[in-house]
Amino acid sequence: MTANPSLRQPSQFSENVSKQLKQLLPPVICTSVVLVLWQLLCLSPDSKMPGPIKVVSQTILWILNPFFDDGGTSKGLGWQLWISLQRVMIGYSLAALIGIALGVLIGTSKFMRQGLDPMIQVLRTVPPLAWLPLSLGIFQDSDPATLFVIFVTAIWPIVINTAVGVQQIPQDYNNVAKVLRLSGKEYFFNILVPSTVPYVFGGLRIGIGLAWLAIVAAEMLKAEGGIGFFIWDAYNAGNEDSMSQIIIAVLYVGLVGLALDRLVGWLGSRIVSEN
Repeated sequence: MTANPSLRQPSQFSENVSKQLKQLLPPVICTSVVLVLWQLLCLSPDSKMPGPIKVVSQTILWILNPFFDDGGTSKGLGWQLWISLQRVMIGYSLAALIGIALGVLIGTSKFMRQGLDPMIQVLRTVPPLAWLPLSLGIFQDSDPATLFVIFVTAIWPIVINTAVGVQQIPQDYNNVAKVLRLSGKEYFFNILVPSTVPYVFGGLRIGIGLAWLAIVAAEMLKAEGGIGFFIWDAYNAGNEDSMSQIIIAVLYVGLVGLALDRLVGWLGSRIVSEN
């Protein structure tokens, strides 16, 4: 006697729901505990740190209306994040294009690898904000200077991971390419790209995180608009709800950073599965 398909489907649905709830339970419990502890630590009248209840009550208008625009830099958090994301997209895209090309060159050329490796190892350790005065001196404008900081911060993991990926191509693949006499174009698309995609997206995933860190830091010091500018402006305002505004902005920064990381990771997994 076979089972009724109509009875099997609800059972499978309930199993999926139960599995999802089990996955959600640990983060919900841990987050709740942290929020309760945070609230308890901020109960003292002398505490300068607002608790989560006060943060929400003081920023509810910012939360409910993230896209208001009163002109100039007086914009909601949604617009501030969008300004920062536009800068990140430009600087990160340039870093990805040049970084992948440079990584392929270093991975395929022993001379370039030996020549550029010391320079890369030195430059990749420079903190993002150390580049800002130099970039301001070169470009004399905050926007291109900020884009340069994003670019120079995000490019190094992309270069290194791409170069490592090229070096990890199995020698058997290269031997087959020689036997089949593949052209440079055929070798690039049929062997090099499929073999290095996981490494490239590993670098891209690290790079997007560094780019997002760099934009927030750079906007705090020199920018017109953006989430980093908003945080620094709220601090300088010194209003009663300034700390709450800073906290909610920092939370948004973390959520957007997580979303960017997951997006690049998802794109990488899709492309890797297709190859």
